[in-house]
Amino acid sequence: MSEYDHFEEEEFTTQFSGRVVARILRQARPYWSWVAGFMVMIAMCSVLDALFTFLGKRIIDEGIAAGNAGRLLRLIELYGGLAVVQAGTVFGFVYWAGVLGERIHYDIRRKLFEHLQDLSFSYFDRTPVGWIMARVTSDAGRMADLITWGLVDVTWAVLNISTSLGFMLAINWRLALIVLAIVPVMIVVAIWFRTRILAQFREVRKRNSKLTGAYSENVNGVRVVKALVREERNLAEFSEQSSELYKAAYRAAWLSALFLPAIQIIGAFGLGAIVWYGGLRTRAGVLTIGGIQAFLSYVTFMLWPIQDLARVFAEMQRSVASAERVFSLMDAEPEIADREGALDPGSIRGEIEFDRVDFYYEEDKPVLTGFDLHVHPGERIALVGPTGGGKSTIVNLVCRFYEPKRGVIRINGRDYREFTQQAVQSRIGMVLQTPHLFSGTIRENIRYGRLDATGAEIEEAARIARAHDFIVEMEKGYDEDVGEGGALLSVGQKQLISLARAVLADPDVFIMDEATSSVDTLTEARIQQGMEAMMKGRTSFVIAHRLSTIRNADRILVIEDGRIAEMGTHQELIRARGHYHSLYTKQFRRELEHSYAEPDRVPDGTAGATLAVPA
Repeated sequence: MSEYDHFEEEEFTTQFSGRVVARILRQARPYWSWVAGFMVMIAMCSVLDALFTFLGKRIIDEGIAAGNAGRLLRLIELYGGLAVVQAGTVFGFVYWAGVLGERIHYDIRRKLFEHLQDLSFSYFDRTPVGWIMARVTSDAGRMADLITWGLVDVTWAVLNISTSLGFMLAINWRLALIVLAIVPVMIVVAIWFRTRILAQFREVRKRNSKLTGAYSENVNGVRVVKALVREERNLAEFSEQSSELYKAAYRAAWLSALFLPAIQIIGAFGLGAIVWYGGLRTRAGVLTIGGIQAFLSYVTFMLWPIQDLARVFAEMQRSVASAERVFSLMDAEPEIADREGALDPGSIRGEIEFDRVDFYYEEDKPVLTGFDLHVHPGERIALVGPTGGGKSTIVNLVCRFYEPKRGVIRINGRDYREFTQQAVQSRIGMVLQTPHLFSGTIRENIRYGRLDATGAEIEEAARIARAHDFIVEMEKGYDEDVGEGGALLSVGQKQLISLARAVLADPDVFIMDEATSSVDTLTEARIQQGMEAMMKGRTSFVIAHRLSTIRNADRILVIEDGRIAEMGTHQELIRARGHYHSLYTKQFRRELEHSYAEPDRVPDGTAGATLAVPA
């Protein structure tokens, strides 16, 4: 099952309007001088193209037909000189447009990346990664191409049509009127095709986003796919999505292909009328042979860009559909934003208070309701309870990844929304159940949260986190590459490096979110030692799967259905024989049973004895 199965992409209904195009073109505003420069060069190329045809008329009439060799030579020399000038202008606008396109593409990618950093966690919760990646990569590239090469193609076509009409009017205005009569017909045909092509390309982009997401998900989860023997099923689902994309692309290609022949047929009828009437005018002596030849060349010269506009227009529809999705990402508003006048408290002592906090991810499914908790500076809080009870939500609210729907969270006695997000989050260290490492070396990953750290500080952090020993045993030590996502390291090694990263950041508040649930007993002991060193003197939250790791917590909170079912020290909760006692007893029994491979290996004196739960 792909993440796209539950993702409803926004339906775009924006027409190919001046408002959309204007917003696209505004991306080139910082480079207006470059745009003006290559458009001037395009204009020069267009005039020169038309002038070559006019020179061809004069070569025929004044040189060849008149038998004037001297005139013919001078006209040919002029023709050659203009060809050299045109070659320079072509080089100029192609170079300028290419550089401009790359700069605009860079700007769009940077804006999108910067905006993604500002969006709240809730946006990433509901938006598939594949959809976002398609916006930042292919859609951003199409948008940049529209601004540059799309503008080049349209400008070149419009100028060629205009200059051709100008020279045709100069040669014979009656024949030019026939050509002008063709243009409205072509416009009507273009309008008819326009809406249908745009709708189909929107559907293509939607299907492509889903396919990209499925592809990415399958590659990232390849180990799970193979372990569960899901290859055939995943291939069937992928084939179905690929087929839907093919059908949408086929319809879009069919309409685009039909557009060009329609324009050609209209042009052919117009050209036939011009040949017939022009022939009559030539026999009457009104037009010369060179004149009719030039006129036919201008007609062909004008119809060529009109035909090419069919291709350009189809590509523009695709680019506009891509731009709409880029803008939808740019326009996404973060749900969490700093208030005006938000301040930096300088430090967080660690006093944290939940006051009547309500929170939900979906409005009809409350997670926390009227939640109260007062954590003192330096206190170590453990959160235990069933999955889905609200433990991770509590620490996510502490980190301000989300904010309360109602109620207040106070830090240092003040509503933490009075502080900037950076002020809160930069002083909280967090180690997750599934740690994420970035491509690069171990040293770079530890330094990630504090780029000015020295090599000695990095090694000291690794020692505190109990990671130094296994790091120095590697071939390249701290310069060992971790692979994409830390794929070259074990889960335990990634946890220890993640812990070292948190140690180096020296946070005021420390959070461990089930960091030992996926590691072996030896690695758990190392992580536990590192945690003890890290939590000393700091306000700490520990979400625990293995209850044996939290026996030294100052307070243990049993969280069930978004409320505190029990609270106290380990000894107090064991004596109370409530929820915690039940959880601890069951887990202790499972661990004890797991330690023996077979029943007959139970030590003497244990079989049949009453289970004594250690206090």
